[in-house]
Amino acid sequence: MQLETFNYDNKIVRNFGIATIFWGIVGMSVGLLVAVQLVWPFMNFNTPFTTFGRIRPLHTNAVIFAFVGNGIFMGVYYSLQRLLKARMYSDLLSRIHFWGWQLIILAAAITLPLGFTTSHEYAELEWPIDIAITLIWVVFGINMFGTIIKRRERHMYVAIWFYIATFVTIAVLHIVNSVELPIAAWKSYYLYAGVQDALVQWWYGHNAVAFFLTTPYLGMMYYFLPKMANRPVYSYKLSILHFWSLIFIYIWAGPHHLLYTSLPSWAQSLGVVFSIMLIAPSWGGMINGLLTLRGAWDKVRTEPTLKFMVVALTAYGMATFEGPMLSLKQVNAIAHFTDWIVAHVHVGALGWNGFMTFAILYWAIPKIYGTTLHSKKMASVHFWVGTLGILFYAIPMYWAAVVQGLMWKEFTPEGVLKYPTFLSTTLQILPMHMLRAIGGALYLSGALLMTYNLIRTMQKGKLIANEPAEAMALPPVHTNEKSIHRRLERKPALFMVIALIVILIGGMVEMMPTFMISSNVPTISSVKPYTPLELQGRDIYIREGCVNCHSQTVRPFRSETVRYGEYSKAGEFVYDHPFLWGSKRTGPDLHRVGKKYPNKWHYDHLLDPTLTSPGSIMPPYPWLINQKIDTASTAAKITAMRKLGVPYPKEYENYANKDLLQQAKSIVDDLKQSEVDVLNDREIIAIIAYLQRLGTDIKVTEK
Repeated sequence: MQLETFNYDNKIVRNFGIATIFWGIVGMSVGLLVAVQLVWPFMNFNTPFTTFGRIRPLHTNAVIFAFVGNGIFMGVYYSLQRLLKARMYSDLLSRIHFWGWQLIILAAAITLPLGFTTSHEYAELEWPIDIAITLIWVVFGINMFGTIIKRRERHMYVAIWFYIATFVTIAVLHIVNSVELPIAAWKSYYLYAGVQDALVQWWYGHNAVAFFLTTPYLGMMYYFLPKMANRPVYSYKLSILHFWSLIFIYIWAGPHHLLYTSLPSWAQSLGVVFSIMLIAPSWGGMINGLLTLRGAWDKVRTEPTLKFMVVALTAYGMATFEGPMLSLKQVNAIAHFTDWIVAHVHVGALGWNGFMTFAILYWAIPKIYGTTLHSKKMASVHFWVGTLGILFYAIPMYWAAVVQGLMWKEFTPEGVLKYPTFLSTTLQILPMHMLRAIGGALYLSGALLMTYNLIRTMQKGKLIANEPAEAMALPPVHTNEKSIHRRLERKPALFMVIALIVILIGGMVEMMPTFMISSNVPTISSVKPYTPLELQGRDIYIREGCVNCHSQTVRPFRSETVRYGEYSKAGEFVYDHPFLWGSKRTGPDLHRVGKKYPNKWHYDHLLDPTLTSPGSIMPPYPWLINQKIDTASTAAKITAMRKLGVPYPKEYENYANKDLLQQAKSIVDDLKQSEVDVLNDREIIAIIAYLQRLGTDIKVTEK
C-alpha cells in the first residue's frame, strides 16, 4: 500500500501553548492576591471590583478554564493528529475554536469582577457566556470527530478514549447545569431550586473536576508519558479497565459534597459508596502510568519532563485517595467547610494539572520549533521551586483544617462551646494562611521561570507550522479480530454512544427520584417567598460573592446547632433560585442569622467589619450605602420567579416596588433610632433585609 504525505498543524498547538502560559500566569497571580487578602484585608483595595468575593471565582475560572483548558486543547491537538496520522479536520474550525475560547475567557475576566455571576461554583458565568461555551465546545467536537473519521490509523489509542469521554460528558454536564431563565442581558435564575439545585450543581461540580481536570489529562498522560520515557504503556488491559470503570463510577460521586445537608440520605449514601469505589480505577490509572516508567528511572533523574510527570501522577494518586476519604462521614464531619477542601483541591490542581501541563510544554514546544529546550537546568530549578510551592501551600492548609475542625467542635467540661466566636478560629490560622501565600508565590515564580525558558527556546528555533508526515492509508477492516474492545476501537461513533450511556446512568439514578418524587423535598407551610426587598438583597449578596465565604446550611451536629441554631430543613430552600449552601466557611454560617443582631449591627458590619468583629478579615462594602437598589428590575424578577414556581400573587410585579419601599422604610426608621441616617433606596438596606430574613421561616420550640 502506497504511503500518503500530509502535514501536522503545529500552529494551533503553538497558539494554545502560548495561551496556556499567559492565562496560567494571570490565574496564578490572581490566586496569590486572593491568598494575601485572607491575611491582609486591605489588599481588597476598598473597591467593588477587587474584593475576595468577586475575584475568587475569577481565579478559579482562570486556572480551570483558561490555564488548564488551553493546556488540554494544546495537548489534544498535538497528540490527536499524531495518534490518528491525520491533520486536524478543519484549520478554520481550529482557529474558531482557539479565538472563541479566548474570547470566552476574556468575557469571564470582565464580567466576574463586575459582579455578573450565577454563584454556582465552577459555573459562575452568566447565560450569554454559557451559550458561547456550548457553541465553541460543539466546534471542538466537530473538529475532533472529523479528524477521527479521516484517520489513517484503524484502532483508536487509549488517549482518544479519554478525549471522547471528555467531550460527551462535559457537553451533558454543561447543558444540564446551565438551564437558566434569563431576566436581563447579564442576569438569570436557575430553573432548579434548593435541594434540587444543590444536587445538580454538585453533580456538575464534582464531574467538572472528573471530566475536565482528570479524564483529558489521563488521555494526555497515556500519550506523552510513553513518548517522554520512550517506553510502551505498562498494560493495555489495565487501561481498558481503568477507562470504563472510571467514567462509570465517577459520575455517581457528586453527592459526597452534600453530606449532612438537607439532601435525601439515600442520595448521600450513594455518593459515599461510589466515592469509595472510585479509589480502584483512579489508582489503576496512576499505577499504569508509574509502571510505564519501569526501567527508565535513570532517565527520570536527568529529564525534567519526567520529574514533572512523576510528581503529577503522585499528586493524582494522593488527591484521588483523599477524595474518597473525605466522603467518609466521620472524616467529612470534621473536614468539610474547612481549609482541608482548599488543600485537597490544590494538590490536584497544582500537582496533577499544573505539573503535567508544565511537562507537556517543556516537551512539545521544542518539538514544534525544531530545536532543544533552552535550559534543562532551569527546568529542573522550576521543578524544585514548584514542588516546594506545593508543599508550602498544602501542608499549612491541612494543619489549618485540623485546627478549624477541632476548634469548631470543642466543648468545655461544663458543656459550652470553648470557642463560641467563629473569629477566634480565623485568627488562630492566620500564620498558616501566610505560609500558603508563600507557597503560591513560589509556584508562580516557577511558572515565570518556565515562561522565560520557553521564550528563549522559541527564539532559538523556528515554528514548523506545517510539519511534514507520511503514513499508509486507512487499512481495511480485519474481521478476524477476536477482542471485543479492539473491534469497538474501530467504531468511534458507537464508542461515543456507549460512553454517553455509561456516564448517563449514574446521573439519572440520582437525580430523577429527587425531581419526580415530591416526598424527597417536603414543603413547609410557614416558608414563604422572599419579599421584593429581600429578593433584591439576595441578588446583591450573590453579586458580591458572599457565598464564597459564608455557608447557608446548618448541619445536624451539636456543635453547629449550639453555635448557629436549628439544623437546616429541605423545605426551607424551595424558593431559593439558586441555592446558597456554600462549600467553605471562611466566615460563619448565616442560615440562622436572621433577627440574631439588630439592623445597626449589620449596617456597621457591612461598612467596616472590624467595628463589630475586631480582627475580622472580611472586606468592607462602603459602596452599598451609595449605590441605589435597581428597582427597575423588580417586576422582571418577580415575573421570572413566578414562572419558576414561586407562588407570588398574580400581577404582584405591578406593585412589588411599593412593598419594597415600605419594608425599606421600616429598616431606615429603625436605623434612625440608632442615629444612622441612610436613604431607603440604597443597596445596604436591601442586603440587611435579606440577612434579617434568613432562617426565620420556621420556629423551633426549645424544651
